[in-house]
Amino acid sequence: MSDETKTKLRIALAQCNPTVGAITGNAEIARKFYRQAADEGADLVVFTELFLAGYPPEDLILKPAFVAHCRESLTGLAEMTKDGGPGLIMGVPWEDEGKVYNAVAVIDAGEITATRYKAILPNYGVFDEKRVFAQGPMPGPVNFRGVRIGIPICEDIWFQDVCECLEETGAELLIVPNGSPYSSNKHENRMMQAVARVSETGLPMIYVNQVGGQDELVFDGASFVLNRGSQLRLQLPAWEERMVISDWSLEDDEWTCEAGELVTLADTDTLDYSACVMGLRDYVEKNGFPSVVLGLSGGIDSAITAAMAVDALGAERVHCVMLPYHYTSNESLNDAAQCAEALGVRYDNVAIAEPVEGVLASLSRMFEGTPSGITEENIQSRIRGLILMAISNKFGSMVVTTGNKSEVSVGYATLYGDMNGGYNPVKDLYKTRVYELSEFRNKVRPQHCLGPEGVVIPENIITKAPTAELRENQTDQDSLPPYDQLDDILECLVEQEMTLIDIVARGHDPEIVKKIQNLLYIAEYKRRQAAPGVKVTERNFGRDRRYPITNRFRENIEP
Repeated sequence: MSDETKTKLRIALAQCNPTVGAITGNAEIARKFYRQAADEGADLVVFTELFLAGYPPEDLILKPAFVAHCRESLTGLAEMTKDGGPGLIMGVPWEDEGKVYNAVAVIDAGEITATRYKAILPNYGVFDEKRVFAQGPMPGPVNFRGVRIGIPICEDIWFQDVCECLEETGAELLIVPNGSPYSSNKHENRMMQAVARVSETGLPMIYVNQVGGQDELVFDGASFVLNRGSQLRLQLPAWEERMVISDWSLEDDEWTCEAGELVTLADTDTLDYSACVMGLRDYVEKNGFPSVVLGLSGGIDSAITAAMAVDALGAERVHCVMLPYHYTSNESLNDAAQCAEALGVRYDNVAIAEPVEGVLASLSRMFEGTPSGITEENIQSRIRGLILMAISNKFGSMVVTTGNKSEVSVGYATLYGDMNGGYNPVKDLYKTRVYELSEFRNKVRPQHCLGPEGVVIPENIITKAPTAELRENQTDQDSLPPYDQLDDILECLVEQEMTLIDIVARGHDPEIVKKIQNLLYIAEYKRRQAAPGVKVTERNFGRDRRYPITNRFRENIEP
């Protein structure tokens, strides 16, 4: 070992929140965290996957001007390293001989000293990278100030090949930039993959993950460092921008990280609720909405959505509107008012009887002789949607819609009515999960939530029978099985793609299972027109589950 061999290394993990397409803004975030890392004596600052572009950039990658702008911005960032400060590992789309790669660039002393390309492009679930990126070759390590660093990118560590190649070609340390979206229990899955790669290669690993919301996806951060024996040496928090220094020493030809901050990640309820809050917050902020408006019906879905909106934006940016009709009970009026008061939001009551009856009068001749039913009920919902959209147009507030995954699954929602809205934070929560998280929020206010502590959803909203109140004495269970049964059937159909025979074997009535299957399929056209919403489960509607609208397939239970 020569006297010039580096034996100490300070590596900064930059867990940041980029915005897709905001190349200049993302570069400014990088400059801010770079300066902080430089002040703390870092040798190297690691940013996340495609940080300059924002992740996922989707078809922006097909625009040559976008890729070129990213490259120009990277050159600008290289300038700030001329003074002998830290080097950079930066995720960036990179054009090479007519192909565009999901790449990382290594920058030091004012120069881009190396690039490496993602070798394994995910093409499942929410990912569609093969559509826009060329597959990179198996990478070798890069030389950073005498240290041979392997840089697998996100999906590259979910399989053995890339890390094995890096170890065989002389890597001493693995640094993994990630854009790994959240879903329940995702951290455990990531850690399992990371431990497997560390165990197989005998190399320590730095795992740096993005934080923040991007349309339906939310990124939880939760970056970490493992030593070669898979000991956890650093664990960053979820849902928080953070830059942390990791200190490394070379002993007996092995790099070892000193023990640092070890945050205990929160329970699943906290993580899921926080995901919904961050997804809504970043959707509103990154799209430039000043505030939000939603219908507060006195039901549990609108109540938890209102709580999430206040937790995301603060009470002063949330406007709740009760839109009562003849079937709206005094109980619902009281519950909605109490919820609004507990949250501290602006609350207005706008009666809809006059416009509903005006529409019915206009259609009376055409509808004469026909029985009253769902058509007339849906007029109530559509008038409510119209009024909320009018408020949105007048004051610039984005309409937040409130349909849960159970309703979205079976089409228990009205197009151009209660489905109106720009974003839905509870879209990927089944009804039973809505109840669980409502009870949770009344007991716990997660960190970074802006709403009040204590009970924000009145207990009566949680305990009363759910109802759309579109006709006299209506309850959801008039047309749907109890939600614990419905949600179990839906999880079997949607999350697990189970056969109907296996679902019936769980104790469900065969006719109900067939009915729910049919409702699930025929509601696809509604889901295609629904607002985007936070992905929380492993299989959300839209990006994960892509079924045709025109679909005549129905599975039979009978052999």
